[in-house]
Amino acid sequence: MSKRAELAQAAAEMYYLNLDTMDSIARALGVSRSTVSRLLAFARETGIVRISVDSVSKSDTALALEDTFGINVVCVPIRRPLTAVARLSTVAKVAAERLNHMVTNDQVIGVAWGNTTSEVLRHVTPSPRENVTVVQLNGSTSLRNQGYTHADTVLSRAVEVFDAEIVPFPVPAFFDYVETKQAMWKERAVLSVVDLIHDADLMVFGVGAFHSSVPSLVYSGGYLESEQVAELSNDGVVGDVCTVLLREDGTYEDIELNKRASGPTPKELMRVDRRLCVVAGQNKASALLGALRTGVVTDLVVDEDTGRATLERARATSRRRKF
Repeated sequence: MSKRAELAQAAAEMYYLNLDTMDSIARALGVSRSTVSRLLAFARETGIVRISVDSVSKSDTALALEDTFGINVVCVPIRRPLTAVARLSTVAKVAAERLNHMVTNDQVIGVAWGNTTSEVLRHVTPSPRENVTVVQLNGSTSLRNQGYTHADTVLSRAVEVFDAEIVPFPVPAFFDYVETKQAMWKERAVLSVVDLIHDADLMVFGVGAFHSSVPSLVYSGGYLESEQVAELSNDGVVGDVCTVLLREDGTYEDIELNKRASGPTPKELMRVDRRLCVVAGQNKASALLGALRTGVVTDLVVDEDTGRATLERARATSRRRKF
């Protein structure tokens, strides 16, 4: 075995088996961080490391969702009773495999913070890429939460699994005043992040819902008051994508709070070619349907039960419209 192969094997064992960081491996081997990245790439290319993905066959539900909405769908079968958290974890494992396959060198990836994306990244097998940038899609501060805990969890994990550079978005999830947001969007520091989001190659996000079994952080973390949620529900709002609120019919532009939301709108997200959405839990069916109707999703990973419930809601509303 050549010296390079020996180093590659050592680096791969530390990275994939011991889950050591790139920095600690570099120190242990006496090389630079970039050399470790190249050694791991060499390990994959030469077969020292083999990464396999178990495919999930297309169910009738997945095929129907693809036919109805013109997207790529994986429906994850749930063959036994699971808690809401276990269901999310099961779906996240499949989504992590899909994400690992979608991420390549020289990409900008927009990631929305939340329970779902955090769980997906937790299950991604560390596989460093070259020149990958991960940008935070929506602000994460609120009156009750002045830190960036939720977003930091997602961004920090992205650094670990893809050896990515990160670009945070240190603005509120929702501004108090429309004028404040408009003023901030004129600042060069904010515009640089917004422009990077618009130029991204891949988006990764979940769907928030008011009454999800695993509480969506936007509604459980103090970003909205309970009175606001009640008012929004009365207006037909069922959830959000990247903190942009939407109704089941896919409308969102006339929702007043969206003028103060920091996240990209579905129209803005649709500038990006690939948009991976991950959803678990039947309580998110109406919010997922709203997201699908905006056209914001190109790739969907969802549990079979939620996929079926979403289809049933879509068909029911279509029948009502006919009459």
